[in-house]
Amino acid sequence: MSETGWPLIPREELPPPIPVERRPAQRGVPSEPGGRQLSMFSAETTEPSPADLAGLLAGPGRLGRMGGTARVSVRVDAAWRVHVLVTELAARGLSATWAPVPDEGVRGESPEVTEEAIDTPEPEDPPRPIFEVRTAYSRRLNGLARAWPEASAQLFLSGPRMRLWVAAAGEPLPGGFALGLDPAKDPHGVAAALVRAGLAGRVSDDGSQWLITGRRRLRRLRELVGERPSSAPDEFWPGGVVA
Repeated sequence: MSETGWPLIPREELPPPIPVERRPAQRGVPSEPGGRQLSMFSAETTEPSPADLAGLLAGPGRLGRMGGTARVSVRVDAAWRVHVLVTELAARGLSATWAPVPDEGVRGESPEVTEEAIDTPEPEDPPRPIFEVRTAYSRRLNGLARAWPEASAQLFLSGPRMRLWVAAAGEPLPGGFALGLDPAKDPHGVAAALVRAGLAGRVSDDGSQWLITGRRRLRRLRELVGERPSSAPDEFWPGGVVA
């Protein structure tokens, strides 16, 4: 159940919510030596909230209900995503657990097999492990559960919500960035919300990703999600600036 090269997250009760340091930016003064201005709705200037999990539901996340409580779960394809999500959920006062998904993985594309290659097949790349991260059932998520999925039609994708989405299912593309979607969900409401957030793009042909290209849109995404978590690989985070 362990993957070599990264520490396991203990299966124990998570600590109380982590206080988040606000980084107020003075009007008209760059907040960083490089001159980057903080967006009003970026993850660095907005307090984290359980409502931010709407960002996971906009992507591949799933909502579960039990009695008077609710939980959100999402499957991810890398251990670093588990680390980042558990930390982000704890900052919102939500306990979280994770588990490997058995017998599932993401394989690289296999080359076309020809008659000449039948006798000497090429070894397949091992599938990347899949993990499921899920919150505990909590009354703190009832507001989100009552509003979803109807709320997706008027969804506001703030920086903290986009940060969770990128942590769970964001990856770079040549000249752009992709956000994972659930092909089983209707993407129209989420697509409209992305356009309102300044992240116009298109749904991939297989319906599994929202594709963003263009320097202005990529800069907008970087502003919204904030600095890279230390657990995230530089190449997988918009901008790649270490928090």
